[in-house]
Amino acid sequence: MHHATEGRPLAARRIPRITLAAVALACAGAAQATNGYFPHGFGLKAKGMGGASIALAHDGFAGVNNPAAALFAGSRMDVGAEIFRPYRDAQFVGQTPVVDSGRTAFLIPEFGYNARLSETLAVGLTVYGNGGMNTSYAPFPNGQNLLGGTGKLGVDLMQLIVAPTLAIQVAEGHALGVSPLLVWQRFEAYGLQGFAGMSSDPANLTNRGKDNSTGIGVRVGYMGKLGDRVTVGAAYSPRVRMGRFDKYRGLFAGAGDLDIPANYGVGVALQLTPAWTLALDATRIRYGGVPSIANGSLSQVMAGQPLGAASGPGFGWRDISIVKLGVQWQMDERWTLRAGVNKGGNPIRAQDAMFNILAPGVIREHVTFGATYTPDKQTEWTFALWHGRRETVVGPSVDFSTNPPGVNPTGTRIGMHQNGFGVQYSRKF
Repeated sequence: MHHATEGRPLAARRIPRITLAAVALACAGAAQATNGYFPHGFGLKAKGMGGASIALAHDGFAGVNNPAAALFAGSRMDVGAEIFRPYRDAQFVGQTPVVDSGRTAFLIPEFGYNARLSETLAVGLTVYGNGGMNTSYAPFPNGQNLLGGTGKLGVDLMQLIVAPTLAIQVAEGHALGVSPLLVWQRFEAYGLQGFAGMSSDPANLTNRGKDNSTGIGVRVGYMGKLGDRVTVGAAYSPRVRMGRFDKYRGLFAGAGDLDIPANYGVGVALQLTPAWTLALDATRIRYGGVPSIANGSLSQVMAGQPLGAASGPGFGWRDISIVKLGVQWQMDERWTLRAGVNKGGNPIRAQDAMFNILAPGVIREHVTFGATYTPDKQTEWTFALWHGRRETVVGPSVDFSTNPPGVNPTGTRIGMHQNGFGVQYSRKF
């Protein structure tokens, strides 16, 4: 109680300037594709444990992992950054060479702040990149790209979320939390001139530069301690309704509509011994609830639905479930080691491979490692690294220059693998 009382004035003084610094930091950009286009975890401690976090309260990222965790995380600040290395490639089998996406290194920052105001109340702030997608394929020597347009082919999507958090104790050892989600996203597409004849608005299909949209959502959570060794948690965020990308209303279904899908999960953490902790999360991302992501691609085109229409083509992504398993070992008073695995579904089906040359979010499995060095009682340095195992999807390709269009059932192949490394500085108050 003495610690919480001392932390209250300090928290009040720090929040305004920390908020501004965090937003500026996170605007540096993000581009990732792991569990679909969501990261495999948030915060470097979670990333070192396969993403498991819903029943853990060991950092200031409650706003994205579980808002109720803010009550148990203490007063602290966490600033981290990672180097994300996705390797994406595509080809039309037997017709083109393999084409690699050009940019393979992205700096992704994240920020968490938490203040325990009393025994029953805590507040926090999380600033993070929810996810994104980036591809950039060079054209062939004749100037044409993989999808029949001219010049470079690709997309760039970034989603930034600022999540203030409030958590309250509802019974001893049990808390509820809520985080309003203030969302800003940016998108750009280029090289899609080959789809102009299929668009409801070809003037707003491609090469229109960057466009922005905003939205407001919410995440709610519960965390409870079932004795000294077992902690459980649950978190839910409904679909976030975003403003339209007007510059790309001829591309996304619904005249430029790209919402953030609902996502939810449950978790349990077991304190096996004073030194060993095991954490398990089961989560689900409802990509299938967002038409511009979920509508079939070639099926909608072949049915005569134009790009940008309410029932127009999307990327054909389906809902996926993910299991995140992590272990933590406090080796001594200075070092804590972590490891984990993350296994999920692939949202992309074979019949949608061709359109997903732009968004090859096919990774299904990650292996992760991490460590925290604690030089004193107030300071932590956390490290994490991970590898996403290579996955490929092979599906049909369509030649729209013929009437009727010619279909090769195994003509498209897309693939990806990825690596990442991150460092996080934490300060306890």
